[in-house]
Amino acid sequence: MNELHQPGDSICDVEQLDELLSEPTGGVVETMRRLEGDILILGVGGKMGPTLARMARRASDAAGVARWVIGVSRFSTPELQQWLQSHGVETIKCDLLDRAQLGALPEAPNVVYMAAMKFGSTDQEARTWAMNVYLPGMTCEKFHRSRIVAFSTGNVYKMVPVNSGGSVEDGTLFPIGDYAMSCLGRERIFTHFSQTLDIRVSLVRLNYANELRYGVLTDLAQQVMAEQPIDLTMSYFNAIWQGDANAMTLRALDHTATPPLAVNIAGPETLRVREVAEQFGRLLGKPASFTGTESADAFLSDGRLGYELLGRPRVGAEQIIRWVADWQLRGGPTLGKQTHFQTRNGKF
Repeated sequence: MNELHQPGDSICDVEQLDELLSEPTGGVVETMRRLEGDILILGVGGKMGPTLARMARRASDAAGVARWVIGVSRFSTPELQQWLQSHGVETIKCDLLDRAQLGALPEAPNVVYMAAMKFGSTDQEARTWAMNVYLPGMTCEKFHRSRIVAFSTGNVYKMVPVNSGGSVEDGTLFPIGDYAMSCLGRERIFTHFSQTLDIRVSLVRLNYANELRYGVLTDLAQQVMAEQPIDLTMSYFNAIWQGDANAMTLRALDHTATPPLAVNIAGPETLRVREVAEQFGRLLGKPASFTGTESADAFLSDGRLGYELLGRPRVGAEQIIRWVADWQLRGGPTLGKQTHFQTRNGKF
């Protein structure tokens, strides 16, 4: 089960896409076999949460382990709640910032913390800090008997030279802007409570997850398709298939520690914006045009520790690019959300 059941260079529809994004690796199945108890996913309603929850369900079933996989969200769209339930994931509607609602959640030995605020954080700085820093503290108080895998971001690092291979986990942290600073604050809060309440925690620094409906590669393909100029200011980036990021996140439940273990989840390739855009141009039959000047540094992450502990990605960037291009040519749906990966001033 380590190899993804890849469909060639075309993913026919959203149903097949979700099937691929939630297909567990053999390593995830083994983690689910070893793991004791239920899994609670806080903030399941985001971009990665639904397929991660479904992967946890599928892997538990494949391992022959009876457990609840429970997704928690405000569920502003009831269709998502119904989709999760149809795939065996229990759901609870909850405003996590409401202390009474948070306190009423069931205990679970395993917690995946995905709740966060990024886009729209500019002009909503106070809520950004409440979501990204205050809520983690409340979560630790509530789930102090659980092991916790908490999402973070590669934005906590400083930008590094594009030929450096990326930031390593013990590298310099230099967050820019309220979003990145509050994400480092989230890490500090989890670390504080890990040490004071003896909570086993893993901090996964993601950079960047991509599927066909969302991600840096989707952004670039859409711009090329619309014959819009590509900004070269953030000249390089990492991208990882969201299904691989899901698998690595779930395997991080095997690697929680006190104090927390920080681990990068990132694609192995350092991708150049110009070259990727030109490749999309060839695949889409559109000219790629550019604006701005390439910078000598970028937000890049070194994923080697993650591969050692959590398994190597099954899908490479070349395959994702071909899938994204085909999806665009066939008019496949997107989430309608830009990554703003080219942002260098921390304003999201």
